[in-house]
Amino acid sequence: MEIFKAKTIMTTDIAYVKKQTPIYEAIGILVEKNITGLPVVNDDMTLAGLISEKDVLRLLYDIEDKPGKVEDFMTKGIVSFNQEDSVIDIAECLIKNHFRRVTITSEGKLVGIISRKDLIKYILQLRHKDKVVS
Repeated sequence: MEIFKAKTIMTTDIAYVKKQTPIYEAIGILVEKNITGLPVVNDDMTLAGLISEKDVLRLLYDIEDKPGKVEDFMTKGIVSFNQEDSVIDIAECLIKNHFRRVTITSEGKLVGIISRKDLIKYILQLRHKDKVVS
């Protein structure tokens, strides 16, 4: 069913950074956009990892302001889904794991992101449709 595919609810206007982005620039994006994580991409838009609030907390251990790149802090080997994958599978993944979002790809390239909040909004929309129809 088309309505249950990732591409129907994914956010496509997403912020992302590259591995060579200075870490404090990435933190600035997290704060400015009020988000908890950013996909990290290679030059060809394939996924390299994710930089999250949890990842950058390690900077508290280093009192000196040393420059660093996103690749020095990011999580590699992240869970990702294809835009044709089921929203149900994505929800199950987010229920079973502690992360808050998953990246969505098409032909290996980043095209979107789905967060817990996106899924919650989707549940509400589905419920509202049921009430209108019945």
